Amino acid sequence: MGYLPTLPETLSRTTRKYPDREAIVYPRKDVRLTYAEFDDRVNRFANALRERGVEHGDRVSLLLHNSSEFAIALFGLLRAGAVFNPVNYRLAPSEVGYILDDSESTVLVFEEATRDTVESGRDEFETIEEYVYVDDDVERTPEYAAGFHELLERTDAATPSVTVDPTDQYAIMYTSGTTGRPKGVVHSHRDATYHNMLYAGQMGLDFTDIGISAMPLYHNAELNCGLLTRINLGAKSVILHDFDPRRALEIVDAERATHLFVASRIWGKLLEESNEMESFDGSSLELGVYGAAPMPPSLLEECIETFTEDYATAYGMTEMGPCATFILPFEVREHLESVGRAAPNHEVRIVEPTENENPTDPVTPADTVETGQTGEIILQGPPMMEEYWNLPEKTADAIRDGWFFTGDAGYLNEDGYLFLVDRIDDMIISGGENVYPTEVENVLYQHDGVAEVAVIGEEDQEWGERIIAHVVPDGDLTADELDDFCRESDDLAEFKRPRRYEFRDGLPKNPSGKIQKYKLRDED
Repeated sequence: MGYLPTLPETLSRTTRKYPDREAIVYPRKDVRLTYAEFDDRVNRFANALRERGVEHGDRVSLLLHNSSEFAIALFGLLRAGAVFNPVNYRLAPSEVGYILDDSESTVLVFEEATRDTVESGRDEFETIEEYVYVDDDVERTPEYAAGFHELLERTDAATPSVTVDPTDQYAIMYTSGTTGRPKGVVHSHRDATYHNMLYAGQMGLDFTDIGISAMPLYHNAELNCGLLTRINLGAKSVILHDFDPRRALEIVDAERATHLFVASRIWGKLLEESNEMESFDGSSLELGVYGAAPMPPSLLEECIETFTEDYATAYGMTEMGPCATFILPFEVREHLESVGRAAPNHEVRIVEPTENENPTDPVTPADTVETGQTGEIILQGPPMMEEYWNLPEKTADAIRDGWFFTGDAGYLNEDGYLFLVDRIDDMIISGGENVYPTEVENVLYQHDGVAEVAVIGEEDQEWGERIIAHVVPDGDLTADELDDFCRESDDLAEFKRPRRYEFRDGLPKNPSGKIQKYKLRDED
């Protein structure tokens, strides 16, 4: 691949073009920064880190909610030559400690909202040498930390003389860990810059856009599809510390936002809130982007009527930058159940599931299945990760002949649209038949008495695996009722019907809200 600028270079170039355009708006602290002002603060934080011993390639971790300080710290550490390690602020102290130690981070930037987590786990954060506290402008700085704003005030604003190459590591982002310990996904500056240009092109964004960072910036989707893309373009980013549907809609009107990305289910909350507001306008919105789950047709129609006519979505994962397929506004209505077609310079294939592979004869990208048949989704594209941090065997298993094996099950139709079915490692083999839990769960969710459900396989001598449904009921519900419901459904084959129902008060989830089926399997 030819030369692509590093992330701090994209900011420098944008600042030279649009020094007086607003870059960052942070309503919580009434912060409004032009690109020149933002770039100045980025330089100051970069120099502060260098003064405190941070060298090229060192890892700097952010345990922060969304904020202007997050944006400054991110670009500052990159301009200092360091590697960005975002940490999910919902994690427990021991989980934060694992990520900090595994990434060998030397600096931790935190805030008042995450202070309890830091102070609960600080004695076990073995690699952290420096702490930086971003709320020193409103709260008392802990004695063990440096104040973020104090550092900016007393540090030089000259651009540091640090050489950062496009092939250098930009980030180590840890996966959400639905199957155990999270893995550190390593991306280069080149990966990120390419993805930002790709996303802007697919979504039709430019420097006049005003986007809201409502979803967490520690996550690749909001970061690489939102903040980083807008800074590359010279657009404006309005950053919300925490998501609140009413506040988000108020900001849409106050800032005349043109672009909003939230998870599919969040659009429903925004819709409910808009119906309660007397003065919501929303006419500035030009594009709504949804993700994480399909958009119900009825919800999309209501959103079109209330917010904007144009919606889009994408499919991918942290390892791919994240977006690898797109559904664009002109095709959303016709292909709602699909997650799109391959992005430019990307490819999608469906191969034999690796869950069933012979260790002596592993699946390769050439082992494709027929069009319309379900198998494992594999992807190829320029923003693909470099590696899993310190996990060469898992890297080799995931990247085969230049293709990333996603672990997701899906199929392609004749027009190249991808349909997501389930996780491959959640697949159940019962009586020699492949059963994808999502198929069963979708049927059970049609019953009014099911609040939540997770379907897993249980070892069985006769059938190989039996299908077990763990159900959180909404009111009174019995196993016989559900069994009758499944028997009568036209959407579920007999061999896919659960053979046992376990009723529970709740399902185990990770901090991102994803159900951890491996814990259910461990219980069984």
